[in-house]
Amino acid sequence: MVTTVERPSEKKAVLRETILSPRFYTTDFEAAANFDLSLQETEIQAMLAEMRTDYNRDHFTRNEAFANYIPNLNEKERQAFVDYLERSCISEFSGFLLFKELSRQLKNRNPILAEMFQLMARDEARHAGFLNKAMADFNITLDLGKITKTRQYTFFPLEWVLYTVYLSEKIGYWRYILIFRHLEQHPEHKFNPLFNYFESWCQDENRHGDIFKALIRANPKLWNNWKSRLWSRFFLLSVFATHSLTVRERADFYDALGLDAREFDAEVIRQTNDTSARAFPTILNVDHPEFFPRLERCSERNFQMKAIDESNAPKWLKKLRKLPLQLGIVGDLLKLYLIPAIDAEATRETVR
Repeated sequence: MVTTVERPSEKKAVLRETILSPRFYTTDFEAAANFDLSLQETEIQAMLAEMRTDYNRDHFTRNEAFANYIPNLNEKERQAFVDYLERSCISEFSGFLLFKELSRQLKNRNPILAEMFQLMARDEARHAGFLNKAMADFNITLDLGKITKTRQYTFFPLEWVLYTVYLSEKIGYWRYILIFRHLEQHPEHKFNPLFNYFESWCQDENRHGDIFKALIRANPKLWNNWKSRLWSRFFLLSVFATHSLTVRERADFYDALGLDAREFDAEVIRQTNDTSARAFPTILNVDHPEFFPRLERCSERNFQMKAIDESNAPKWLKKLRKLPLQLGIVGDLLKLYLIPAIDAEATRETVR
């Protein structure tokens, strides 16, 4: 391992955005204000009490391990870890902004939901700040204030927000806990003190996911009709495909952890898919023989498109060369979507 050379401090305000970059979202605040919680009121009140307790209040405090930390990574590993920190920080900050605005908009109209979003915004802000401080160990920080002003916001209907945030929180939980468990067994790969925080960190993700599960189940239209079955399949596939492409792009990071990126990706997807059966009416058949091979093919095409983007060819030629690759990705995702899904409602009734 090669110790990285000390560099001048760098403060980033604008990051290169790609199709895989975390997005900033806004939604229908009127629909949120009128959201009926009555079908899940008992569960939501219990989770609100748990959030008020704030079990991780003192968890995100940098200790002496950070004070004594000297990065001991080669350049490839350093860049892979910094990329991971950047993406994670932006993702957490995006959640903070959405939850904060929802809390502000709902304060006088739906106070229970407003407080819930305010408490989740508190957690996301802690996560983003902690990740940004971890980046500072490498003399890089994100200017989150400027990023707020420069990033474009994507509008999602409230229903889409509930589906996607539920999945992002649950897939985040499985990423964190699987890395934590792996490093417990292989401490020689724990190259940064940040990983010591992943166990409690993932509990925040899990709690947030459970809150969004309750919100989904509070509205039967989100889980009890044919449209909800189609949408749940769509968002599961979208999140899993994005995860696969992102993990494969950052294989160097997982190599540094002693993890096989493909195996890690598959395990995260399997666990998140199983967990989603508690909220969604259908889940994907990830054991279908074509499921992971087609995701792998999408990943390979993504690498080919990146190579084209980095070439010196004219823009029109780059677009032309990427077109068959883009169509191939769309074709594979469409075929994955058409694989018969698993009826989560029937499975849940059988378990009962």
